[in-house]
Amino acid sequence: MPNEVRLAFAHPSERADAMSESLSGSDPLDRISLRDHTVDVEIGAFQAERGVTQRICFNVVVEVRPLTGPIDDDVDRILSYDRVTEAIAAELAVERLALLETLAERVAERILLEPQAMRVFVRIEKLDRGPGALGVEIVRTRAGETAGELVAEEAPQPELVYLSNAAISSEHLKGWLDQLEAQGRPLVLCVGAADTPAPHVPHKMAQRRIDLLAIEQNAWVLASKDDRCVVVETRTELDWAMKNGQTCVWAPSKIVLDAVDTPSAQPHDAVALAAWFAASFDTQEMLVVGAELPKASSVPLRVLDVTQAQL
Repeated sequence: MPNEVRLAFAHPSERADAMSESLSGSDPLDRISLRDHTVDVEIGAFQAERGVTQRICFNVVVEVRPLTGPIDDDVDRILSYDRVTEAIAAELAVERLALLETLAERVAERILLEPQAMRVFVRIEKLDRGPGALGVEIVRTRAGETAGELVAEEAPQPELVYLSNAAISSEHLKGWLDQLEAQGRPLVLCVGAADTPAPHVPHKMAQRRIDLLAIEQNAWVLASKDDRCVVVETRTELDWAMKNGQTCVWAPSKIVLDAVDTPSAQPHDAVALAAWFAASFDTQEMLVVGAELPKASSVPLRVLDVTQAQL
C-alpha cells in the first residue's frame, strides 16, 4: 500500500515502470516521455475561468513498440517527441474545453493513433488555481493491433440554411424543408434573434450571452413549427444528428463561446455568424432565405426571396 500511494503521486514514467513490471510474460516496451510541458490555455468549467488563460502543465509517457532492426539515427523510424507536443496542440486548437479529463482523453486518443504507440500515461495539471497543482492522470492502452491504422471517418457535408423571421413564419416553410431534405444531405438550419428586442446591458460579455440566448429562443420557435427540426447546441450532438438524418437547428451559445477561433461576427449580425459556423464544415455555399447579406462572409452565400416557393 505505501508503494501504491507513492506511485499515485509519482511521475507517469515511474507508474509506467511499475505497471510494466507487473505484466509478467510481456515483452518490455520502450518509452518516450515529455516532462513539464507548460502552455497557456483558456480552460475550465467556472465562469471565472472564461476569457482568461491559465498555465497547464503536461507530463506524458508513451510506451512504444520496440523497433526491429537498427535505428540508423533516422528520426523517421521513431515516434518523435514532436508528435506528442503536436497531439497536445492539435486538441487544444479544436475547441475550448471545460474539463481536464476531456482534454486528457483526447490527447491520449490522438497519441494512440501513432502506429508505434501501445500505451500512454497522461497527467495534466492546472498551476494557477490554488497554492498547489490541481490535475488529473489517465492511462490508456490501444484497442488492438490495428489502432494505429484507423482512418478518420469522413465528416458529413451538410446543407447550411439561414432562415429569417419572415421565412420562419412563411407558409412556404414546410415546402422548403421538403425540398432541402429531398437533396439527401444533412440539413442544418440557422436563425437570428426574434423581432422582439432583447434586454440591453452595459456589460459587453453579458450582452453577448443575452444576444446568443435570444437566437436560441428563436431556434426553439422554429422547432415548434415542424417536428422534423431538432435544436442542437454541441458539435458532438450535431455530428450524431447529421449521421442519423435529423434536421438540426443550431443553438449557438456553447459552440461560439467555446470556439478557439472566436468569431468576429456578433450575434446581432446573425447571417455572418451563421456563415462562420458554416465555414467550420468546409461548406461550399450557405442558402439565405429572406435576409439581407452581410458585408463580409466566411462562405459564399446564395439568396432566396421569402416569397419564392421553389429553392
